[in-house]
Amino acid sequence: MGVDVRDFNNPDDQINTFNNATVDVCKVGDQRVMRITAEPGWKWSNDVKPHVGTESCQTKHLGYIAQGTVCVKMDDGTEASYSAGQAYSIDPGHDGWVVGDEKAVMIEFHGAWGE
Repeated sequence: MGVDVRDFNNPDDQINTFNNATVDVCKVGDQRVMRITAEPGWKWSNDVKPHVGTESCQTKHLGYIAQGTVCVKMDDGTEASYSAGQAYSIDPGHDGWVVGDEKAVMIEFHGAWGE
């Protein structure tokens, strides 16, 4: 069995084409792990929607929030917030935004954020 260690300070790829957010991508083994840093004021419908052209985010997300708080609102109106120390799973069909004045840092193991 091998060991593969990557460092988000030296990512394999970085996506920074969206306002108020940066995504660092590390390829670990045969998986992609992303560190998403979203600044206060970031909102999917304002900062990503114009680039992807869908009414809501159509990606499934699975991750862990290391810093800050994010709120998501599903297309059916259901809302949930998650904060530092919590794991989350979000189905396609949602909007999301950073809550408050602290940036949000999320580690995601599933999804195609920004693609």
